[in-house]
Amino acid sequence: MEVLHPTLINIGGRIYRKNTIRETTFQNEEEEDDFYREPMQCLDEPCDDFTVEETERGFKCTVDLPSQLFKYIIGKKGETKRNLESDTRTSISIPRPGLEGEIVITGQHRNGVISARTRIELLAETFRKKQPFTHFLSFPLNQPEIQERFLQFKEEVLTKCSKDHGIDNTIFQNPAKLHLTIGTLVLLSEKEVKQAFELLDKCKEDFLSKLAAGKPLQVKVAGIEYMNDDPAMVDVLYAKVQMKDGSERLQLIADRLMQRFIGSGLMLKEWDRVKLHATVMNTLFRKDPLAEERNSISSGKPGQRERESFDARNVLKIFDNYYFGDFDLNTVHLSQRFSVDDSGYYASSGQVTIS
Repeated sequence: MEVLHPTLINIGGRIYRKNTIRETTFQNEEEEDDFYREPMQCLDEPCDDFTVEETERGFKCTVDLPSQLFKYIIGKKGETKRNLESDTRTSISIPRPGLEGEIVITGQHRNGVISARTRIELLAETFRKKQPFTHFLSFPLNQPEIQERFLQFKEEVLTKCSKDHGIDNTIFQNPAKLHLTIGTLVLLSEKEVKQAFELLDKCKEDFLSKLAAGKPLQVKVAGIEYMNDDPAMVDVLYAKVQMKDGSERLQLIADRLMQRFIGSGLMLKEWDRVKLHATVMNTLFRKDPLAEERNSISSGKPGQRERESFDARNVLKIFDNYYFGDFDLNTVHLSQRFSVDDSGYYASSGQVTIS
């Protein structure tokens, strides 16, 4: 392990270092029970971020997790839970399958209860990262003028480039769902969805209106770029999104939103800055019209969602500076994946205005 650059894990806004453990045996070593009798030494763990209650029989604390993660704490045939209880000398009570509620940890020693809670949170965070994302922060770009220009773009591409490998009607975005993604989230309960919206609302209060100077952003969608290195084998083609006045305000707002959500633990860090783009062609749509983009969208299973790339050289040459239009951007959405509202855009779990 690199000592100066240990792995960092964000759990509920708290940062943990993931250190390797080296066991050393000493003569006249103290009994193992002494560890649990001594006051807790919080070297890396911010232990005062949660409450450990002293009871008549010892100590107790709770862990609030979505029920979808309970199975990972229980493990196959209960093995993970039993090992946790044995290692930390605690008793762990988990709600029955299908029921929401808190995990309750009890034990005779405070250190053991704290250790069990920390290990449960680390397990939950590890398996949360493996879940498909459920929501994403987005700027809708589906204004009627933009949709109309996009449909013209689609028609012209199919007319002028349909003989190029892989280009057909199936790989174009649904114009009603044109958007700019700020970042993706895994929200596994109504409580987490509410928490995410409250954070978005707090962002408006803290910095959105200030960065927008109290008025909608005048945005331009123009020009196309591709995601990979070879223009003859492209999977995603996108339109560039920028401020009409050439300023960095849209970039600053997107980056601040991403940073705030990453800092809260609700969003995984996928890039250093938000890429201001709107997908217009994606080979994932070929087999799944409802697919949404994400760098890590694949589950890692061989053969799943295999792509057939397309030759974008002529598209890039002919439509390099294609103008999709401009408009006033004034809302940020907490959008639900695989959903649709009355307008054809993604259903929203909440939205705020920028100005």
